[in-house]
Amino acid sequence: MNKEKIIIVMPAYNAAKTVKQTLEAIPRGSYDEAILVDDLSKDNTVEVARELGLKVIVHEKNKGYGGNQKTCYNAALEAGADIVVMLHPDYQYDPRLVPFLTGLISAGVCDIMLANRIRTRKEALKGGMPFYKYFFNRCLTITENIVLGLNLGEYHTGYRAFSRKALEMINYELDSDDFVFDQHILVQAAACGLRIGEIPVPAKYFDEASSINFRRSFKYGLETLWILCRYIFHKLHIAPSEMFRPKETAGTEIKN
Repeated sequence: MNKEKIIIVMPAYNAAKTVKQTLEAIPRGSYDEAILVDDLSKDNTVEVARELGLKVIVHEKNKGYGGNQKTCYNAALEAGADIVVMLHPDYQYDPRLVPFLTGLISAGVCDIMLANRIRTRKEALKGGMPFYKYFFNRCLTITENIVLGLNLGEYHTGYRAFSRKALEMINYELDSDDFVFDQHILVQAAACGLRIGEIPVPAKYFDEASSINFRRSFKYGLETLWILCRYIFHKLHIAPSEMFRPKETAGTEIKN
């Protein structure tokens, strides 16, 4: 039995066809509660989730992918979570990895765990990842490793687990409500000195799986580069920002 309370959060948008399959694939006994946050879906995601017994939070207006995650993490912390797993309910990621992601956090090895989709180029492309996404993923990941001084295999996965300590330390409420939220929170984690680990995960691409088009991907790439620039400016004391500082020190004067 887990000593820590593990809560799975599912940021949902039009996931009615896949949420049941996702939930049923999570190993029994690997979590204590699951919370689905619906971002004004156009299908019956809310009804299906409630029938499955999930705790459901419904946004009155679409807040975006990042805005959805903010609600997810706030709700999990309020529910007393010690470890929070973000699992998309579109069945793109393998839910069977939940206990492996949480295990390394529970053991005190890592504060944040990522599920890396890029074990090999062949596997990623065979799983359906568009080549342009693979290419930009590799370029951005290399750049982020250089800037942040880390050695991660992928920063752009949507399958993650956080310790309570990490979520309480990171100023994620200051982050974007768009897709680049995923990069904001990792850059902040690096800035706070949190320990980030990863394990491999196969990912599937199909019609019901969430994905952004080339235009949105290009915008996301530029925004990722910009947050890295802001991090550099912060480290060099050129333009210090509260978003890169732990919450307990936010609001105090930044000294050059």
